[in-house]
Amino acid sequence: MVRIRLARGGCKKAPFYYVVVTDSRSARDGRFIERIGFFHPMVFGENKVLHINSDRVKYWLHRGASPSERVVKLIKNL
Repeated sequence: MVRIRLARGGCKKAPFYYVVVTDSRSARDGRFIERIGFFHPMVFGENKVLHINSDRVKYWLHRGASPSERVVKLIKNL
């Protein structure tokens, strides 16, 4: 099953997340099919906090991918 979920990056106490399309059996930060955006919860001010390629999200949802709960919340904020 294909999932749209977050993969953690960054360092200790400074998280940075990639929005990725991956097989549900792969590890959280492991192998992925496509990277479709990023989410940086620790950035304030004029910098971008969230960027998701909505065309690719629509493509993968049409193909049967299911988003995680957190990704659903992020997509609604677009």
